Amino acid sequence: MNGTKRNRTGTLAGVARYLKPYGGYLVCTIVLALVTVASSLIVPYLVGLAIDCIVGAGAVDYGRLGNLFLTIGACVFAAALSQWLTSLCNNKIAYHVLADVRRDAFRKIEKLPLRYIDAHAYGEIASVVITDAEQFSDGLLLGFTQLFTGVATIVGTLVLLFLLRWQLALVVFFITPLSLFAAKFIASRTYTMFRKQSEARAEQTAFIDEMIGNLKVVKAYTHEDENEARFDELNASLGKCALRATFFSSTTNPVTRFINSVVYAAVALVGAFTVIATGGAFSVGNLASALSYSNQYTKPFNEISEVIAEFQNALACASRVFALIDEEEQPSDEGNAELGRAHGEVALRDVSFSYSPERKLIERMNVLVPAGKRAAIVGPTGCGKTTVINLLMRFYDVTGGSVTVDGKDVRSVTRSSLRENYGMVLQETWLKRTTVRENLCMGKPDCTEEEMIAAAKAAHVHSFVTRLPQGYDTVVGDEGVLSQGQKQLLCIARVMLCLPPMLILDEATSSIDTRTERKVQDAFARLMTGRTCFIVAHRLSTIENADVILVMKDGNVVEQGTHEELLRAGGLYAELYRAQFAPV
Repeated sequence: MNGTKRNRTGTLAGVARYLKPYGGYLVCTIVLALVTVASSLIVPYLVGLAIDCIVGAGAVDYGRLGNLFLTIGACVFAAALSQWLTSLCNNKIAYHVLADVRRDAFRKIEKLPLRYIDAHAYGEIASVVITDAEQFSDGLLLGFTQLFTGVATIVGTLVLLFLLRWQLALVVFFITPLSLFAAKFIASRTYTMFRKQSEARAEQTAFIDEMIGNLKVVKAYTHEDENEARFDELNASLGKCALRATFFSSTTNPVTRFINSVVYAAVALVGAFTVIATGGAFSVGNLASALSYSNQYTKPFNEISEVIAEFQNALACASRVFALIDEEEQPSDEGNAELGRAHGEVALRDVSFSYSPERKLIERMNVLVPAGKRAAIVGPTGCGKTTVINLLMRFYDVTGGSVTVDGKDVRSVTRSSLRENYGMVLQETWLKRTTVRENLCMGKPDCTEEEMIAAAKAAHVHSFVTRLPQGYDTVVGDEGVLSQGQKQLLCIARVMLCLPPMLILDEATSSIDTRTERKVQDAFARLMTGRTCFIVAHRLSTIENADVILVMKDGNVVEQGTHEELLRAGGLYAELYRAQFAPV
């Protein structure tokens, strides 16, 4: 329970932090809300005076009635105008805060360590940034004016009731708080329910994202029925959480309305006896005003109870958004030196690393790759090949030892200057949803048209790009405009355009046909001349010309040498080679 309170306090502090830049709008909202309440509260008093102007048949003060009606009309117009302006200010605050929250959440995602991204489903993160942020804005910020106006109305009506007849004010004062107790009792139990609802919705979003992104695999393995069953399970869980939260929050309004009806009846009864007992000192018009005020006094309790229920959902969503924004970022590069253009000598000295403390992966690895040499990394699946690439690029930091480039520890230089010295082509291709031109020029936006086309020709991209509807201006992305092999060729051309001093090729030609692969390998051979290269490959025929081959097993380099040396040694590399090229 204390943890929940701390979580809620931290969430409210986060809301206050985002409201601070819009303090001027907030003040305007409060002032206009007070004008709305004041204008609305004057009307029942004026109506009571108007009723007292009608004494009986033929005894009507029309002159005073006309003035009262004009004043009532002016008050109603002022209330409507101020309420409209209040909505404008409040919407301005709400949507600007929503934009700020999403901006900070998106920037945080870019600064989070890959360890966090790898540990969370992409759909779950997207749900926090989009859905939870939206509900936080709608429920917490747009309900602020309603809450403040309701409180001001309660205070104002109570003061006016005391001025009209203190006995009636006491009746209202002592019975109505029961609504607040009921609302608080229910709201305190719905916060946890709304949080569970938000988490269930995020889990469902993550599952939908996963299934849509891998629909071909689902269909290939005829896994539709299992996925439908899993979705139904998640949907039922979300429905159960949502139903419980909605049911309990919905009981607030009927309970408060019942209490308010009791208040109205009590005021009417006590007021009627007061009119009779005072012999006209407390008039019928005063009773009408008191009844109207008692109704206005109780009405905000209904609205506040609805707002409080919505607040629980909004707070639950806001806590998830702020939890993401407050996540610890990757260590800052501030104070680190710029690497400059590297010569390309890379060394791993006594490197140890594991993704989790319980499961060791790399221990005391030592590798030296001189500048301009080609190092191939081979080994069974799960031996740590991709992990080495992650350490070279500093996607992860070593837990022991060091990785150096030209003798400089990569942790002492900025990430951007380190990564600018690498060109990387992965087995998993990634293209932005934009033109072919912008995708190619991503690493070198100031390149000339001639440079771009030369790189495209070297990667055998130019021929199929020119056949696209708009050529280099064709918009591509994840849709079926390009095949997987064509996407991989575009990624290769992107690297060839940058001409970095070091290259990382992780199964870079896995999706390309054999004929095109041979041509691309020739282009790579020219590209790799004089550059330090790390080549991760399963097809050993593609790395026979490497200067050094690192054979990995269980996170360690168990063999090093050239292709011929390793074959003569008859170790793990020779086994892998014979397995690939043994006669069938």
